[in-house]
Amino acid sequence: MNTDIEPATLKIPEAAKLLGIGRQTAYELVARGQLPGAHRLGRRIVVSRKALLDFLDGPTKLPV
Repeated sequence: MNTDIEPATLKIPEAAKLLGIGRQTAYELVARGQLPGAHRLGRRIVVSRKALLDFLDGPTKLPV
């Protein structure tokens, strides 16, 4: 069995570390709706790993 599978979502502190920002800044971005892939599940906030990585990769096409 493969135990190296990464979860599909990140906690805010994990997303902040990936972005190289502070935890509080990440929470502020969520509050402003500026953290891609962030969703509130009850009292918990999770961030889609794929959405965050896609955001960090930037646009795939150059503007013409």
